[in-house]
Amino acid sequence: MTELEKKIRAKIPGPDTGIEIRHSICDICTPGAHCGLDVYVKDGEILKVEGTKGFPGSNGKLCTKGASNRQYVYRENRLKYPMRRTGPRGSGQFERITWEEAYTEIAARLNAIKAEYGPESVAWYTGYSKWYRPWLHRMAHSFGSLNYGTESSSCHCATEMAWKTVVGRECRPDLANAKVYIGWGCNTMVSSYTKAQGLRAFRKRGGKVIIIDPRVTPTSEKLADIHLRLRSGTDGALALGMASLIISNHWYDAEYVKKYVHGFAEFAAYVKEFTPERTSALTGVPTEQLRAATELYARNCPASIYTPAATITHHTNGYNNMRAILSLQVLLGQIDRVGGQIPSHTSYVYADCGFDTMEDHFVYDVKPQNCKPKIGAERFPVWNALIPEFQAMDMARQIREGTPYPLKALMAFGMNNRMFPQPGEMLEAFEKLELVVATDLVETDVCRHADYVLPVCSSLERSELKGYGGGLLTCTTPAIPPLYESKCDPEVLCDLARYLDLDDELMKSGYEATMRYMISNLSVTLEELREAPLPVKVKELRPYKPGTYLEKGFETPSGKLELSSELIRSIVEETGRTDLDPLPTYCSSFDGADPKQYPLTLIVGSRLTNAIHSRLHEVPWVRSLRPVPTADISAGDAQRLGLKEGDTVALSTAYGSITVQVRPTHTVADGQVFMYHGYREADGNSLVGRDHLDPYSGFPGFRQIRCAVRRVTESMTESWTG
Repeated sequence: MTELEKKIRAKIPGPDTGIEIRHSICDICTPGAHCGLDVYVKDGEILKVEGTKGFPGSNGKLCTKGASNRQYVYRENRLKYPMRRTGPRGSGQFERITWEEAYTEIAARLNAIKAEYGPESVAWYTGYSKWYRPWLHRMAHSFGSLNYGTESSSCHCATEMAWKTVVGRECRPDLANAKVYIGWGCNTMVSSYTKAQGLRAFRKRGGKVIIIDPRVTPTSEKLADIHLRLRSGTDGALALGMASLIISNHWYDAEYVKKYVHGFAEFAAYVKEFTPERTSALTGVPTEQLRAATELYARNCPASIYTPAATITHHTNGYNNMRAILSLQVLLGQIDRVGGQIPSHTSYVYADCGFDTMEDHFVYDVKPQNCKPKIGAERFPVWNALIPEFQAMDMARQIREGTPYPLKALMAFGMNNRMFPQPGEMLEAFEKLELVVATDLVETDVCRHADYVLPVCSSLERSELKGYGGGLLTCTTPAIPPLYESKCDPEVLCDLARYLDLDDELMKSGYEATMRYMISNLSVTLEELREAPLPVKVKELRPYKPGTYLEKGFETPSGKLELSSELIRSIVEETGRTDLDPLPTYCSSFDGADPKQYPLTLIVGSRLTNAIHSRLHEVPWVRSLRPVPTADISAGDAQRLGLKEGDTVALSTAYGSITVQVRPTHTVADGQVFMYHGYREADGNSLVGRDHLDPYSGFPGFRQIRCAVRRVTESMTESWTG
């Protein structure tokens, strides 16, 4: 072997090897949590990926998901070209067509449906990834419809609703200036490397950490001063119990409450019933632990609270549980204060960067007026008042029933039916639609049930505008050309706008022009961003000044922080809904199944370090880390049920049954079963009833379902062959 051959085999870049390092980002996870990628490319092919040193947050580190990007891009089931269905839905029978044929036919059918049934009869939905959402949102508006929806219908939006109800907008924890940190449902050691590093630094400088989680986790074991191990779904009861202690011991900020808080007396009267003893009985948290954690938190402010996207709100009382948690920061005067919670201002695609872009103008300048209400508006009026998207958990019902008006077409961008309860029912509802168009990176169940399938590319194959906290902005260049005939999602939308002949010259001008519009108010250009090796700090950075809302008033009906919601009160008066309450009341989130028949509690949706939903379960590297669908139970329950690790069990609820392996562990409390989601062959969401939904947010109760476990076979060695 020659020296050159050795260098090529070692993937050493240089003019002699023909290997280049091109900068990109990993877009597998959520907005604001991207990691920089060094992509080693030779002859247009990715050889390997590494982390980019100096990239904000990640600084050269990659998780298991990011390290698998090469396999993620070159999967065998990549969609290669546009296709038209030729057989029955779900048969997988398609024929190859050109992009022009696809655009022409889709546009003709959409315009015909619009002419006959109205623009609202078309639903525009997106799953992962989230980067192109402004384009899809504008597309729905330009088409004449408010029916734009996302997977955030079961992800972050309920948390956003709670913040808007109490404060008027979302807030972020000011960890840099806090003395106490409450991680509620927080497992940053698994879910977010950058947040975990921040929390490590916080502890190192003397900060106190309280972790509230039903499980023992790497975060609770390595970072927590106190771990409150509550029963799943009882977060609201715990928060109200803490509020009761804070008020009864006069630990609250009386001056702050008097000046800035609405509904204190009503709230204080309600929480009296959450004595330490009752709270302990409801949550399983010992009274002495409850008192110790509350005193540590309340008497050592400033304090910050962090909650992940949806672990708390994946209950049928999740929205109120979240409101109850936020009430603690209100009582202690920690909203809009240094070291507490700082109001966020979204700059671009969910990221608070500290500067404005033209995103809101891009989306809402073409918002149609006098439209029919969004999907789910009648069923979930609080959601409808707070979230500018349709509630997708009501979409299958409206397709089936045709009320309050018929849905006839679905534009499904990256849609994953496994994000819904009873995911099979969503696919069955497709049979009643006249048109389903699916775009995706790879073949999925939704693609197999579509009329047209359009191939889109990965983040390594496109140019992408991204913003990050601290005034940072970047625009990537493709590390490799788009594979096969794939296009990036906004390009598809801009092309389709032309074929639809929409009255929207900006969309019809194309992807590049719309990106330029997005930053037209800034002093930096796309060219400058693309030339920079790392994200650029823009001159327009204007950090938020804490106390601004305290001075000018909050964006709530009362202008104050609301422990009792005037918005909900008005909705109750208007609709007569007796199941809605202005206070963050607590009730059980269990389904109605018989506890004797189903004595255990199923928690669906626990996150694996190697997966995000089902997006990576067919990537060999990451699938090999947890190849077989597995449920975690306590060692005590395993002993009582006569189970050992590797046994195959039937995991059953009133709604269905799946077969999985069982893993006894000390991290799970007695009576609870944790099922990791996303496995096609054993989908935990199929065990959740379609109507097991929060009446405020519409969120599914994924994390508190009565279940039973029964052994099917003895332990055996199983392997996943890919």
